[in-house]
Amino acid sequence: MKSFAASLALSALTTTAVAAEETRRTRVAPEAVYQVAPGLGQFTDGVLFGEVWARDALKPRDRSLVTLAALIATGKTAEVGAHTARALDTGVTPVEIGEVITHLAFYSGWPNALSAVTEVQRVYVDRGIGPVDPSAAARIELDAAAEAARSATVTTTVGPTAPELADLTNRVLFGDLWRRSELTARDRSLITITALIAIGQPEQLPFHANRAMDSGLTRDEVAETLAHLGFYAGWPRAFSAVPVLQRVFDSRAGTPAQAAAPAPGASAAPAGELKIVRAKDAPSVPGPDAYFTGSVRVSGNFKGDTPSRVNGATVNFAPGARTAWHTHPLGQTLFIISGRGWVQKEGGPVEEVVPGDLVWIPPNVRHWHGASAEQAMSHLAVHEELDGKVVTWMEKVTDAEYLK
Repeated sequence: MKSFAASLALSALTTTAVAAEETRRTRVAPEAVYQVAPGLGQFTDGVLFGEVWARDALKPRDRSLVTLAALIATGKTAEVGAHTARALDTGVTPVEIGEVITHLAFYSGWPNALSAVTEVQRVYVDRGIGPVDPSAAARIELDAAAEAARSATVTTTVGPTAPELADLTNRVLFGDLWRRSELTARDRSLITITALIAIGQPEQLPFHANRAMDSGLTRDEVAETLAHLGFYAGWPRAFSAVPVLQRVFDSRAGTPAQAAAPAPGASAAPAGELKIVRAKDAPSVPGPDAYFTGSVRVSGNFKGDTPSRVNGATVNFAPGARTAWHTHPLGQTLFIISGRGWVQKEGGPVEEVVPGDLVWIPPNVRHWHGASAEQAMSHLAVHEELDGKVVTWMEKVTDAEYLK
């Protein structure tokens, strides 16, 4: 009997030991993590790698690109080697890893990029990966109209203050780096928005998030990138990017302040016929809080039928109310209907506008407009779509900016 009991106990101990060894083999977190911070070990294996990395919303290859970009951009060099090995295992090529480093030299600085090279080279030596040759594929052709608008914006907004920076931005950053074929346009945008979030620069996100989605990155993939970055850049930086990206999502989907659906009771006119939307059928809705400060009502929304790209609305601002900072890809025209208002382009003076005044805002010029501090104002706003977009919303105008 004692012999049987002893055998049973030995069997149980052996089973426990085997299970423990199996657990250790499947862990991602080093044993030292469990010895020093067991909770961190549990979250690492149970949540980060057991749940987040397993989610289908972002493919393993994309998660590796996002992780490497976050680590390089924030200078977390010690972790670059391990994630370089994982990236190779998930399908990222040595050429692509090299280009991630090259791209991030511009967006997070040369020291971060050069530090990453040392860690990546160690992995390449271990795996027998030789010198990386540049891609022989044709350079990427960027949308000519969009590039012309972007270049003009850089020239007019950056050029007067920092002409060399403006020249390098247009000639090297977008004229050369963004056209390199070592990364697809989608992947280049993915690592750019990753870096901006990771280093805490969400104000740069609208342009690059729109560019990413224009290149094929889906809204769900952008959202999952945020969730992934909560672990690699920290929750505060992930949360800071949420309202900025929400404005991008809204602008692409169309909101009351951007693009309107037909008013209730109005139907599409037959081809070649007039279409009249009666005032009684045009609802007045509050201006979205994300894009306006103060009491704002939007009415008379219209969107021209295809092939027209014209959109517009009547916007009524209470005293002190105004838009957030924003741009329009093809510019905007404002016709002042009543009251007294203010309008300002970035870097320029606050201009007063009164009934009958007409305001033209050029493409991609950052600006805001609204009522004066003591008197309401109404205007008709008209703008055109470019690739389905009419506006890019940014941060709100502060009281100090409004009243200066």
